[in-house]
Formats: sequence, C-alpha cells, structure tokens
Amino acid sequence: MARAARAVLWVGAVGALVGGCGASAARVDGARAAGERFERALASGDHRAACRLLAPETIGQLEQDEGKACGEALGAEELPTAGAVRTTEVYGRQALLSLDGDTLFLSQFSGGWKVVAAGCTPQGEQPYQCALKGG
Repeated sequence: MARAARAVLWVGAVGALVGGCGASAARVDGARAAGERFERALASGDHRAACRLLAPETIGQLEQDEGKACGEALGAEELPTAGAVRTTEVYGRQALLSLDGDTLFLSQFSGGWKVVAAGCTPQGEQPYQCALKGG
C-alpha cells in the first residue's frame, strides 16, 4: 500500500513538473511519437511491442504485481482505449500526453522516450491515479 501511495505521489510530482516551461519541438515530437507508438501497440494487441516502450521500473512493477512476463502481464491489464493526442507537455526529461480516453506520463532515457505510467485519470487537486505505473 505504501508503494502505491508513493507511486501516486510521484506521478503527481511529475504532473506538476510538466505543467511548467515549454520544450523544443523535437523533444515534444519525440515524446508524442513514443506515446502514439505505445497506444498503437496496445490497440493492435502487440503487448511485447508495448512493453519495449515502457520504462524499466514500470516493467519491473508490472511483472512483480502480476507474477508474469511483461507481454503477458500487460495483456491482462485493463488499460483504456485511447484516441488521438490532444496535448503534449514536456519539461526537462518528463512528459505528459493527454489523449482522447487516456493520459500517459513519459520519461526520456538514453534509448528514447519511455512510458512510466498509463491509464491515468486526473483526481481534481489530487495527483493522477494510474492503472499502470513504476514503483
């Protein structure tokens, strides 16, 4: 339970960060493209491809929670079906993508942008609540 609370607080902190200053078009485009690839992989049922777009800690948490490899565990998650990206906000190495039907949080790693949380819904003044997140 404490781990879940920390994850929700972390996602809230990331949300506060991404609300700040703007970023270069290349960084915004990179985050948006990674989020779109993740959503396309989910929509097509290619959970292994979607797992390749997840942050390492998110994969670890998912596999620990489900007791299965990422591809199989991700297939068991009830993530929302997302549509088009409405907004992309980037600050530093963090990004928030608001899509029709879902919100994603991403971080930039040496290998590119990775999804750290998905299936996120705003909670008013409280941090986002995410169905999939890293520990």
